[in-house]
Amino acid sequence: MSKLLEIGQPASNFTINNQDGKAVNLNGFLGQWLVLYFYPKDNTPGCTTEAQDFSKLTPEFEALGAKIIGISPDSEKSHCKFIAKHQLSLELLCDSDHQVAESYGVWGLKKFMGKEYMGIIRSTFIINPEQNIAYIWSNVRVKNHAETVLKKLRELQS
Repeated sequence: MSKLLEIGQPASNFTINNQDGKAVNLNGFLGQWLVLYFYPKDNTPGCTTEAQDFSKLTPEFEALGAKIIGISPDSEKSHCKFIAKHQLSLELLCDSDHQVAESYGVWGLKKFMGKEYMGIIRSTFIINPEQNIAYIWSNVRVKNHAETVLKKLRELQS
């Protein structure tokens, strides 16, 4: 597992496709706040709740000049189905080779029902307009997480 980025460090640059097959580059968000959240899998209970919560709060994030982007190893097709099924207002990126997750230090050993495997460690990063890491949550608990992120963004901007 790679080392988790730290607050104050430059965010790792990336270029990967979104759900529509359009390349998205971190540099495209220079000058604005970005909430980058990594999640394990489309259409699983925790990931669905997290995506729905961020979607509901999108207008409040946008009012603060922030964009929300979710990243998982799922395919464009999976992301499209996930967005349609749950009426999500988020852009989701496809990190199928988990290179972006590794560069942010969120690809690691997980345990579930006695089995160990490599996967996404649910994490959220607030990236400031200069593209430095402003805040990090690792091993996120989904309940009320989107509200917590919104509150922290308000604090960071005040």
